Amino acid sequence: MASTPGTDTAPAIELRGISKAFGPVQANKGIDLVVPRGTIHGIIGENGAGKSTLMSILYGFYRPDAGEILIGGKPTAITDSQTAIRSGIGMVFQHFKLVQNFTVLENVILGAEDGGLLRPSLSRARGELKRLASEYELQVDPDALVEELSVGHQQRVEILKALYRQADILILDEPTGVLTPAEADHLFRILRGLRDEGKTIILITHKLREIMEITDNVSVMRRGEMVASVKTRETNPTQLAELMVGRKVLLRVDKAPAQPGAPILSVRGLRMVDTAGVERLRGIDLDIHAGEILGIAGVSGNGQTQLLEILGGYPEKGARLEGTVTLNGQPLPLTGSDARARRQAGVGHVPEDRQVEGLIMDFAAWENVAFGYHDAPEFQNGLLMDNAAIRADAAGKMQRFDVRPPNPELAAKNFSGGNQQKIVVAREVERNPDLLLIGQPTRGVDIGAIEFIHKRIVELRDAGKAVLLVSVELDEITALSDRIAVMFDGRIMGERLPDQATVADLGCLMAGVDPATTAPEDAITPATAPGLDEGVR
Repeated sequence: MASTPGTDTAPAIELRGISKAFGPVQANKGIDLVVPRGTIHGIIGENGAGKSTLMSILYGFYRPDAGEILIGGKPTAITDSQTAIRSGIGMVFQHFKLVQNFTVLENVILGAEDGGLLRPSLSRARGELKRLASEYELQVDPDALVEELSVGHQQRVEILKALYRQADILILDEPTGVLTPAEADHLFRILRGLRDEGKTIILITHKLREIMEITDNVSVMRRGEMVASVKTRETNPTQLAELMVGRKVLLRVDKAPAQPGAPILSVRGLRMVDTAGVERLRGIDLDIHAGEILGIAGVSGNGQTQLLEILGGYPEKGARLEGTVTLNGQPLPLTGSDARARRQAGVGHVPEDRQVEGLIMDFAAWENVAFGYHDAPEFQNGLLMDNAAIRADAAGKMQRFDVRPPNPELAAKNFSGGNQQKIVVAREVERNPDLLLIGQPTRGVDIGAIEFIHKRIVELRDAGKAVLLVSVELDEITALSDRIAVMFDGRIMGERLPDQATVADLGCLMAGVDPATTAPEDAITPATAPGLDEGVR
């Protein structure tokens, strides 16, 4: 039934027949969506299903080719983001839109100043931020520089920006993709508080656990179409996964027990002091054998990134390094080497940040697929690179990894985040490295692609290769790993076997407490562990 314009019972948002095409690609096809006011509404779908496009239309980034938008029952032409903001819509993007060297306060008022004089705007904003922070558990130092904040606190700034602009409808795109489990739990408390105050939340996520935990209703998109809208309490993860991908999905990692062989990687006494004098790694010792996945768990910012960068051949310039690293019994230099030399030695690397370290966003997919391997013999034609061979190789990889759209000529920036990840994983995994370094392999990736990426990682292990896996997703660590090492403050706090590890045990190790050597009355639980709730930068 259509809503009655201008009534309190009208839905917060109603979309009718929304369509949007980008050239031959039909991103949205006649989308109908009703979001009741005062609810948390989940939107799920595979990468490239059209979720972000639909929300970008609602926020005024794109104009639909056809269809109608109603806000509170009133037809509303949203021509740009300013129109959306005036209509009470705020959006928190997956990649934050903050000025890093501005303070929290300056970011919040940017674009919403009261006039030509900045001081009155800052004064008013400071008082309003204090009220919002207290009311919605969004505490953050208004005078802190954004670049000095943890990812979780930066996200709070984005939410504060929207609330400061009096948003009644808040759209969050993959909000937990860069958060620890504890930060995600805190975010959910905030969202529940906003809903209870009458705000309407739209949550775009790939994580079915989050959908079941936090939403009231959920809509499923597939290949640009809306295929289902249901009450969350009337569905389940298995049904939602099947609706998302159009087939049955295995919601667990299917793998045989590991058959470890000879050591592939050995690290002894690895230390790193960065250019600011901060000791990031404090004597790391670890071994990974052929046919084994070693998972590194820990709150982001405890040395995992530096470990991957050193092993990948590009440590921070000017950092002081000590220790030894050997691959297949041969020493790998800590300095004077580079990522190219590491690849030649048999190291593949899927970095944690695909957009900064894994891809050149303005370059075509076929160029990105060749990066790091462009001097391979099969890509050479005399003194020149054989671009036709590179294009054909990229097309094959994109087909095998189900990259959508499967067009090697498209720039990397024109793919969704999950499809960007598939490009990077395809490039590294298909080179059959002796050691695969893989950081946050499924961040921002949909359930079908997660299943596929996990399968390829396990296949590499079963082929006798060694895998070093870094992830903030404990479910992913425990499901994929044959052994789990937990890092805290640049140290390995302890090792566990997945079938013997509990969330409480791993959470204590992540907080710097080893339950095996700590009396029960002295132990720190994951819920109260320092750094777990607030995030560690």
